Amino acid sequence: MIAYSIPFNRAGLQGSELEYIADAIRRGHIAGDGHYAQKCHALLRETLGIPAAFLTTSGTSALEMAALLLELRDGDEVIIPSFTFVSTANAFCRFGARPVFVDIRPDTLNLNEELLEANCSERTRAIVPVHYGGIGCAMERIMALAEQRGLAVVEDNAHGLFGRYRDRWLGSFGQLAALSFHETKNFTCGEGGALLIRDAAFIERAEILREKGTDRSRLFRGEIDKYSWIDTGSSYLPSEILAAFLWAQLENRDRVQQRRQQIWELYHERLGDWAGRHGVRLAEIPADCQSSYHLFYLLLPDGRQRDRLIEHLRRRGIYAVFHYLPLHRSPMARRLTGRSWDCPVTEQVSDRLVRLPFYGGLRPEEQDYIIRTVQGFYDA
Repeated sequence: MIAYSIPFNRAGLQGSELEYIADAIRRGHIAGDGHYAQKCHALLRETLGIPAAFLTTSGTSALEMAALLLELRDGDEVIIPSFTFVSTANAFCRFGARPVFVDIRPDTLNLNEELLEANCSERTRAIVPVHYGGIGCAMERIMALAEQRGLAVVEDNAHGLFGRYRDRWLGSFGQLAALSFHETKNFTCGEGGALLIRDAAFIERAEILREKGTDRSRLFRGEIDKYSWIDTGSSYLPSEILAAFLWAQLENRDRVQQRRQQIWELYHERLGDWAGRHGVRLAEIPADCQSSYHLFYLLLPDGRQRDRLIEHLRRRGIYAVFHYLPLHRSPMARRLTGRSWDCPVTEQVSDRLVRLPFYGGLRPEEQDYIIRTVQGFYDA
């Protein structure tokens, strides 16, 4: 096994994580929806300006809850980009929905809104835009089409917490949205997520679904004297220990985001000339977006050069990675849909993309070494 001196990602402490975990234990409640979970819910709700936010065990769980809330049935169709993590599809397919794979834009690598209407049918129930790298999709166009056709919009905002599109928070456009707090994300508790709810009509049932299909949350609030099984559901509540860890991260959100912005901007500034000379494209932030600075990528001219760059970095102790393989070309997609899909931009991007190490604890001398090593690639 290769021991990388600079890993691709390294989760770290942002402040009072261990203190809050100890406090949660002293409080005597370490199951879900305790003191720290409620603090996280309130921060997300009040900051993003939405009626409700609920922590979940993962971003995948949040997407599954969205599928349950939409009451998807066999044969329903859900439009997703092919360039995304498998959870974006799995969460809906497991309840019988059929994925409709749409290509991405070549500039932002987000769902191409120009292709949506042609991919809608009488069976389409929802659109799931993914804010790749924390850059917002063209949400005004997407929401307008969804409203015109009576479709739900579920934002996969695993990358985009505290990013904005046209001065509005990502995750606050669709009726529902999902966050991830996996260890690779800007804010983490190891494994975790959240369901964001803009349409208040979903709140009551969302509480029931995440409490194993019971109305136990109402019992805890003193609204009823006993709870009962009244719906389908599952155990979607993360423990209070995870919520305590997450709260320590979220309360330092301004510092976390500032540091990630510094890392992103230094990569962009110092690699710009090198990229221009060698036909490499850098990640860019459109003028109408404020990024969450989740990742930084390079698009090499072709797949062979991409693989060579990853190996060049690996041999020098730097762990860089490619990203998503096109979902539309997967064995599961063929099983589910029985057809081929036309997503040429997704295929080209998947073959050429490299993600550089990116985490808040990346030291300036480490980033300088990464940049100099990338700059020396074509001279090696």
